[in-house]
Amino acid sequence: MNLRYKLFTAFLGLIIIPLFILGMFMFFVTYNSIEKKYSQQSEYSLKAISYSISNVFKDMDNVTDNGIATSVFHMALSAEDPSKQDLTDAEQLSLNASQRNFRSLLYNHPSISYAFLYNFSGKGSSEIVSIFNKENFRTLPYDKFKESSLYKEVMALNGVPKWIAPHEYPDLTGVEPVFTQIRLIKELSFFQNIGILVVQIKNWEFESIFRNLKIGDSNQDVSFMLVNDDGMILFDPDRKLDGQDFRSFTTKEIMFKPGFQSFKTQFAGEKSILSVYHLKGYPWSLVSTTSWNSLSREVTVFARWFVLVIFLCFLAAVIFNLFFMNRITGGIAVIVRFMRRVEDGDLTTRVEEKGNDELTLLAKGFNDLMDKINGLFNRIQVEQRRKNQAEMRVLQAQIKPHFLFNTLESINVLAVQNEGRKVSEMVYRLASILRISIQDRDEITLEEEVKHLRNYLDIQKFRFEDLFDYEIDIPDALLSCGILKLTLQPLVENSIQHGFEGIAYKGKVKVKGWEEQGNLILRIEDNGIGMTSSQLSIFQYMVNDTLEQKDGIELVSRMNLERRGLGVRSVADRIRIEYGDRYGIFICSAPGEGTMIQCVIPKYEQGEDHYAKGITG
Repeated sequence: MNLRYKLFTAFLGLIIIPLFILGMFMFFVTYNSIEKKYSQQSEYSLKAISYSISNVFKDMDNVTDNGIATSVFHMALSAEDPSKQDLTDAEQLSLNASQRNFRSLLYNHPSISYAFLYNFSGKGSSEIVSIFNKENFRTLPYDKFKESSLYKEVMALNGVPKWIAPHEYPDLTGVEPVFTQIRLIKELSFFQNIGILVVQIKNWEFESIFRNLKIGDSNQDVSFMLVNDDGMILFDPDRKLDGQDFRSFTTKEIMFKPGFQSFKTQFAGEKSILSVYHLKGYPWSLVSTTSWNSLSREVTVFARWFVLVIFLCFLAAVIFNLFFMNRITGGIAVIVRFMRRVEDGDLTTRVEEKGNDELTLLAKGFNDLMDKINGLFNRIQVEQRRKNQAEMRVLQAQIKPHFLFNTLESINVLAVQNEGRKVSEMVYRLASILRISIQDRDEITLEEEVKHLRNYLDIQKFRFEDLFDYEIDIPDALLSCGILKLTLQPLVENSIQHGFEGIAYKGKVKVKGWEEQGNLILRIEDNGIGMTSSQLSIFQYMVNDTLEQKDGIELVSRMNLERRGLGVRSVADRIRIEYGDRYGIFICSAPGEGTMIQCVIPKYEQGEDHYAKGITG
């Protein structure tokens, strides 16, 4: 990382990032405080609603208690004609003063919507005694009511009022969003069960309780509802969710347990705060839902301004980095770029020297250092080339006598046999071979190398006419490629001299060539006797000639084995020296299966500079 980026990173790490972290910390603290503060407010509000609802229920409990105490319900149930006990009838002059007062209270009570009695005695012709009529509503017959679990519950309460919310028992209370009180009526003298009172109260009092109460700011989107312990929405002032399952609107598992609970979750697809307060003495819970967006509106505005300020600070840092920091770090960055070019191998690069400050001195020192490095590198390069050429001459000196002695031996045999024409042709071909071998060029074309190989093979054919045949398959497009001279001939010689030794069949030598991934591949195959793994081990690239064995017998034995593979090793070593370790020869052989020698060198035209390729390889 350069100096400019370091300074810029320091500015971000020490100013921008701490400021951003501080802002985010304050943002989350504010968010959490909003949720906590609102939860406290909603707890107070739900408790107030609960208190108001309980007062409505208690007021109606007192009314019905008064009716029981004044025997109004007892008289209605024990009348000769219970069907005419409607308290709206003004002709009931037989009532005493207390009963008339209660009748007036019950009749004029603003909350009562409907009332009737179930008659246990069966006196008269009706089991249902109507007190307040209600249009378009049919009362549940007593026989069916008696079969319900609600009947057993009311009887178990033994006169204590039982309140039913809307939608819990629609067969008994209807579908209107009204609350219903059910209680057992007893005869006060003997405490005998004589009937069941059913009273429905109007819902406008509950609507006024919910609508007149808000939590916090009036702009907040708040809604209330009453939910039973099974999750059914019993009462929604907006009449949108009545009778639906509360859990279907939220993904959070909610347990309607005693006490207060508040949490943030999704409700009806919108992030909201849900507050739940369980009513004491009733199987219901008050629930308030408040849109989180309406609560966090001010914090969101603050967060947007904060992001804008951070962005402006970051923009100011970038401008400072571009127009001021570049003046300081620009010169250093230029020198660093030139140093990287040197790392990539460009030793000719130089930094422009201008000005008279410290950066100019640094640039001058860099240029002087590069001049010294170039001088040393050129000296090393010349010395390395000289060393390589010396090694090449030594290796070629190993090849030339090796081939020459074998050929002269063959000519001598033909001369003894008085084969003058063959001697003449072999001498001509040997002269062509020597013409290539003794010239100063180390590199020739593949075409010349193939011609040299044909001359060698023809000489061997003259000598061993029935020993082997040969086949050369190299495309004409590759004949112009450059190759080290005396590359193929030693490899083929190894096949003839050692592969066909003692065979009872006619040998075959195949020489093929092709291009593969930018390389020139030359393969020599024979059907000779093959080699064992121990014989293959002598063909090692650049085997150290300094033998350290103390036993003289082992020393002589190893030298004899290495002499057998001298030509192949020489070719391999020359390729390694000239082209690098990526190139060389690969030998595959097995006893009785023949031998395959594959030579891999870079593909290039004769005269093309491939020395750098050999160094990098």
